[in-house]
Amino acid sequence: MGGPLTGPRPAAGEPESTGPEQAGPGPGTALLPREFFADRALQVAPRLLGCVLEHQTAEGLVAVELTEVEAYEGSVDPASHSYRGRTARNAVMFGPPGHAYVYFTYGMHFCANLVCGPEGTATAVLLRAGRIIEGAPLAAARRLAGRPAARVPDRDLARGPGRLGQALGIDRAQNGVDVCDPASALRVRPGPPAGPAGQISEGPRVGVSSAADWPWRFWRTGDPTVSVYRPYVPRTRPKPVSP
Repeated sequence: MGGPLTGPRPAAGEPESTGPEQAGPGPGTALLPREFFADRALQVAPRLLGCVLEHQTAEGLVAVELTEVEAYEGSVDPASHSYRGRTARNAVMFGPPGHAYVYFTYGMHFCANLVCGPEGTATAVLLRAGRIIEGAPLAAARRLAGRPAARVPDRDLARGPGRLGQALGIDRAQNGVDVCDPASALRVRPGPPAGPAGQISEGPRVGVSSAADWPWRFWRTGDPTVSVYRPYVPRTRPKPVSP
């Protein structure tokens, strides 16, 4: 890997023993246990591909099968929100695994992460994209808020972390929610068995300025719901025009 971490990491797509043995894919099955998230984010991230994130609200249920994720490794990862230590914003990352870390970005988007590793290590997996498998009409209505005449292609309903958060109705109220609790409205369930290693790709994370070449993004190879890779581009302010 491109980063400083050492130690074995399962090959992408390698079957894992962690998880409820009796569970099948999709809504209505058992939730992922907390032990699933106990490893560092770099190990958990590829295992999450195919798992189902669902959010039950008063409007209804929306569920997404995850197709793209990114790992962020705390104090050894300069691209991580927790790299420089604990703050009010990232405090959830320092808590126990299996909780949602939700942050607001660009003044318009809520992005959902899942906390991993032992408490205090502050590692997490960003949920970048997925395929809506339940509640597509509600997801589309949320994505089209204020644009009733428009239409969103199915592949774009949760294609990108901001869109995923919007489609599932995720906002700051879900920050810190325990996704392993059956009583929680935001939950994660196992997906179908992992396929061959060749069905999972890895590469650089999207839009990060530090550790930009570390291949800590994982996605289902060839899946149309995976977001487009865009490297970090520094923002430049226009030069002032003299009168």
